[in-house]
Amino acid sequence: MNSSCSKVVPSHQPLSDWQKTGLKLTSSQQGQDVVLAIDLTGSVRLNDEGRLRLKQIIQDSLHPGDAVYVVPFASTVNPLQPQVDCLSAGAAIPFHGKPADIERILQTLPLKSSNAQQNTDIQLAESTIYKGLAQLNQCRLTANKNIKSQSVVWLTDAPLLTKPGIKSDVWVETRQDSPFRQQNTKESKERQEWLNALPLQLRSQKIGNYNLSVVDIAPTVQEFCTPAPGGQETCLINGYLLQQLWLPILLSSLGILTTLVGGIWWFRHWRSLKLAWKLTIADESDSEAQICYLRNQQRLGIGSDIECRGHDIRGYLRREGNKLWLEPSGELPIHYQNSEVTQRQILTGKCIRLHYPHQSRDLELTIVIN
Repeated sequence: MNSSCSKVVPSHQPLSDWQKTGLKLTSSQQGQDVVLAIDLTGSVRLNDEGRLRLKQIIQDSLHPGDAVYVVPFASTVNPLQPQVDCLSAGAAIPFHGKPADIERILQTLPLKSSNAQQNTDIQLAESTIYKGLAQLNQCRLTANKNIKSQSVVWLTDAPLLTKPGIKSDVWVETRQDSPFRQQNTKESKERQEWLNALPLQLRSQKIGNYNLSVVDIAPTVQEFCTPAPGGQETCLINGYLLQQLWLPILLSSLGILTTLVGGIWWFRHWRSLKLAWKLTIADESDSEAQICYLRNQQRLGIGSDIECRGHDIRGYLRREGNKLWLEPSGELPIHYQNSEVTQRQILTGKCIRLHYPHQSRDLELTIVIN
């Protein structure tokens, strides 16, 4: 455990739904703590299938960013081996997804049971490991680092998550002078408090005479809200989540706003493509204006659909999306912006003026788009 942060104790204050969601978000890209808890007593006798499944877990279930802790345990005298703290930050084996990482973890695993190792105090092992994992996350909380989800892979023939005060008919190996034999000892109460405080989910599969069990722990911390002067209340997790999530929330809000604005723009654009344009057309040689409608991908002939002087078609107005093009026919001249149009040309603006010669006169055709 990190000596720079205070000792963790179980909280009796449950996290709110939004706090759980916030912790899940902060831990989603950070990897997880994975503890390989291996019972070394002779009654377990790890077989080839157990080794194969452990290797499968390491190869297929670990992800880059995970931190692996190998915790062998055996007798009640030294329930957790080695003597050093197996759940300290320095004891973690970082996993980056490389073959060398897998080999390093496999070489660290003590896969040989021994008849010299006996009397597994399983409740002591549980209490030590769950408290150690809670301490890791609590230290991250106080250091404003990312909280992690956690998992414990148990290889043991001992029963897990039993009620406090374990009796011989439940598990015979716990020695008689163990404080976990009694329901109301300090040690038994603390273990039960950790089982209640941590969101544990157990899955188990029997392998020969022992079980391979996985206990998943959702990302969590021990919350303590304390009254503060001025009618205020200070909590550990609220400020932490604010510091961790303000940038992702801001970016997410900007993304939602951008998507919303983009969606509105695309809807309006799509709707505009579906609407027909109303063209009000005035010919200098005719006092009465014409009304024509032009849909997307349609065209109107100037001299046929649009009346003007002369007997031939001078060109076509073609709509493509929200753009209007003038296509000359090549039969009679037509001018736009003081130049004769000899090839396809885009027309801009809501009021367009075209000119065409007729009987030595230069006539104007005005088109207003609504």
